[in-house]
Amino acid sequence: MATKTPSTPPTAKPLLPLKGVRILSLALNLPGPAALMRCQQMGATCVKLEPPAYHTAPKGTSGDPMGLYNPKAYATLHEGMRTAQVDLKSEKGQKALHRELAKADVLLTSFRPSALQKLGLEWKALHKLYPTLSLVAIFGAPGARAEEPGHDLTYLAENHLVNGLDLPPTLYADMGGSLMASEAVLKARLLQLQKGKGVRLDIALSDAAGYLALPRSWGLTTPGAAVGGGHAGYRVYPCKDGRVAVAALEPHFAAALAAVVGLKASNIMAMFAPETHAAIAAFLLTHTRQQLDQLASDNDIPLHTLT
Repeated sequence: MATKTPSTPPTAKPLLPLKGVRILSLALNLPGPAALMRCQQMGATCVKLEPPAYHTAPKGTSGDPMGLYNPKAYATLHEGMRTAQVDLKSEKGQKALHRELAKADVLLTSFRPSALQKLGLEWKALHKLYPTLSLVAIFGAPGARAEEPGHDLTYLAENHLVNGLDLPPTLYADMGGSLMASEAVLKARLLQLQKGKGVRLDIALSDAAGYLALPRSWGLTTPGAAVGGGHAGYRVYPCKDGRVAVAALEPHFAAALAAVVGLKASNIMAMFAPETHAAIAAFLLTHTRQQLDQLASDNDIPLHTLT
């Protein structure tokens, strides 16, 4: 009897919880635009006002620094959005700003509190003018530290997420902050619908870094801990023609790895033994990436090979 090939499930329509919501963004660089991109993916109509381009920048350059130092990233972040260069410090720019504010449901900013005040965007005044408008304000750090200069790297450093002299492989605080900001937009919208008025929500990039650092603060990723190199099934090893990231952490995955290597590791604590580390390392070093990919597929072992 022929085996029936399972049919491919139909592609689900994307959920658009922010459809009909209009977001005005004044946020520059990465966290704000990344949050705005996610909101657009959730159905929001997104408009961004940028400052005029730097006078030394090439003609046609965005007023957002991201457009200057990485045009590709800028294009991805703003695809399908309406952007305009507006001098918010001028009378003409203020008029353009308030035309957009009158149509917006949520304002997204990334200015320090003093800059918001200078631009007439301090929450008390803004809420009086536009009672149903919500404000999601991205700062570097919360509370009294909101005026301090800082960036992704400094927030990661203060949360013990920078090792040696190497830069982190991505901008964790910025991207984590963008997730928190897009979450705040959703929260603001829910509260608007419940209360019939706008709310202010602050997002601090240092808090985003602190949230990402929680596993380390709990001792999960510190050297020698279960996912800090102590468990032999959760490490990066050299193999014959590259590297392999092994993530056989749960007992059944660890048992499958031990069986393939030829170990008799019958309990989870055996995976912390130096001899287990040595045996797995020796086994992986004699196999190519292709062999290990096949081995993982055949034995249901979570691993990923790298050059």
